[in-house]
Amino acid sequence: MLSETKTRFVGKTIIHKANTRGHFDYGWLKTYHTFSFSNYYDPERVNFGMLRVLNDDTIEAGEGFGTHPHNDMEIVTIPLEGAVAHKDSTGGEGVIYPDEIQVMSAGTGIHHSEYNHLNDGTTKLLRLWIFPDKKDTNQDTIRNFLIRKKEKINCNSLSLLKRRVITCG
Repeated sequence: MLSETKTRFVGKTIIHKANTRGHFDYGWLKTYHTFSFSNYYDPERVNFGMLRVLNDDTIEAGEGFGTHPHNDMEIVTIPLEGAVAHKDSTGGEGVIYPDEIQVMSAGTGIHHSEYNHLNDGTTKLLRLWIFPDKKDTNQDTIRNFLIRKKEKINCNSLSLLKRRVITCG
């Protein structure tokens, strides 16, 4: 069992206990922040290498994030339950489900909105923000990856995730 401290180092592994994350309940959004983000600030948890944000969000039916900008960031959205409706300034529009991962590359700038696509029920998702290798690129893209259960991930098509978030064998 881990001690009551917020952070524990085990060899080269850093463990942050779930109950030590920043938590906010905005009514339509219940969110847990692993690293400093929005109204949550912990000087010991600003980012982890190139990983800037790891948020665990629950969004009420029909609610979400209105159109807002991003630049110089790779944003990964992983729906766990429900469905996320996405629309962006590249002309992309669609819905992502728990068997998909969306990777948005915001170089010089992209505007997007995301909403719980369900009329009844919550959507739960993980959100990761990753600092890109290069800043001010005009590579504003949206990529969706379908992940089928009991199927091996094609790591060649997930080069961003392979480098930064997951280890592929």
